[in-house]
This record gives sequence, structure tokens and C-alpha cells, in this order.
Amino acid sequence: MTATAIPEPYRNAVVSHIMLDGAADAIDFYVRAFGAKELFRLDGPDGRVVHAEIRIQGSTLMLGDAEGPHLTSPTAAGATTAALHVFVDDVDALAHQATAAGAELLQPPTDQFHGDRTAMLKDPYGHIWIFLTHLEDLPPEEITRRTQALFTSSDPA
Repeated sequence: MTATAIPEPYRNAVVSHIMLDGAADAIDFYVRAFGAKELFRLDGPDGRVVHAEIRIQGSTLMLGDAEGPHLTSPTAAGATTAALHVFVDDVDALAHQATAAGAELLQPPTDQFHGDRTAMLKDPYGHIWIFLTHLEDLPPEEITRRTQALFTSSDPA
């Protein structure tokens, strides 16, 4: 059985809408760092991005400049509470490209127990990105077995 780079359950996932300080600059960064394609942009009269959409290897993301008490950026909030997962064809190449563009590498590309190779990056706007390349299709029982083995092997007994 050959694994596909993007598993079927994640092809039509929830579309994230992130808020930033400096959305226009962020779009330029995402193009350089992640190979994003800008799909659509609405600029306000003050030059702020009211709404934009980008695509990273088939995954669409909405974004805009943070405004008002309900929509703030991670830099203004001091933290982020969500990570953005994106399946890509080559996580190693993307991590290299992203760090060259200025992303902070939090976890280098690593094969994981769940059958994906993942890398974790932080963009200059405070968002955490987890990029994955799917390596193998696993039944839930095998993922559970590997998870238990992982925890058992890390127990200091």
C-alpha cells in the first residue's frame, strides 16, 4: 500500500482564519517561506488587509490585519492558542525554505509514530505551523500501539 502525501480526511479540512499585525507583509513572507500563492485580497482605505486568502500546496488559509477587541494577533496577545497543520509534499524542503526566509525552527523534520514526518515552525507574526508529509497509512490500532510503546519507553523505571 502506497501512502499519499495528503491523506483524504484532511483534503477538505476546516479553513483557518488567522489575524496578524502587518498582514500584507505576512502574505509576502508566506509566499517566500511556504511557497504560498495569494488568491484574493481586500485592502481597506488605510492600507490594512481587511481579508485575504492564500493557498499552500492545496490548503487554503484566510488572514487579515487584527482589529477590535475580539480579533487580536498572537504578538498582541503574547501567545497563540492554536497551531496550523498543513500537509505538504516535502516537509524537509519546506522547512529549509521557511527557515531561510526567517521562520524559527522549533522542531526539525522528524518521522513520527503516527506515520507522518513533521516539522514545527514559528513565523515572525507569532503563529505556530506544523508541516507534515504523510509516510504511511496506519490503522488506529497500530497508532495506539506505537503511542503506548512511546510512553512506555520514556518511563524512567
